[in-house]
Amino acid sequence: MKTVLILRHAKSDWGNSGQTDFERPLAKRGLEDAPRMGEVLARFGYVPDKILASPAQRAKQTAQLAAEACGYRKAIQWEESFYGGSSEDLMAALQQLPTTVERALLVGHNPTLEETVAVLSNPQGGKERWTNGWAIKLPTAGLVCINFDITDWQELEPGEGVLQWFVIPKLVKALLE
Repeated sequence: MKTVLILRHAKSDWGNSGQTDFERPLAKRGLEDAPRMGEVLARFGYVPDKILASPAQRAKQTAQLAAEACGYRKAIQWEESFYGGSSEDLMAALQQLPTTVERALLVGHNPTLEETVAVLSNPQGGKERWTNGWAIKLPTAGLVCINFDITDWQELEPGEGVLQWFVIPKLVKALLE
């Protein structure tokens, strides 16, 4: 069994017009939500064995804050292809993971993450997000868990995942605080 956890970067700050999209940091709400979602991982018993993340500032901060909050103590792998990339890029990164990794957390951006959730968990397979109406609206700091009945990451195939749970910061805040 392999588990893919997908976390969209937390709310970013649009206040500095001189920054590029890549440089945009987290807003105050994002700085609160990112560790909150890391706490969810710890409480649910889903601390990842490996974190792969976009190197864009808002995704980087989200990954670091969530990692610290859940107790992840290893290096985060920064994946250039996660910024502006496709679901194929994310799947390729997963397929290269060693067998010893049981749970991988991907931190990145929409629409790629929404597309990846649909591709991995749509029983019809296919890349099109709206295939058979199968799509998830993944808000900032939204967290998805998808399980795969495989023993090696190279066996990862579209449509073979089972969506286990999906939580958003507002719900977590309402339930746990």
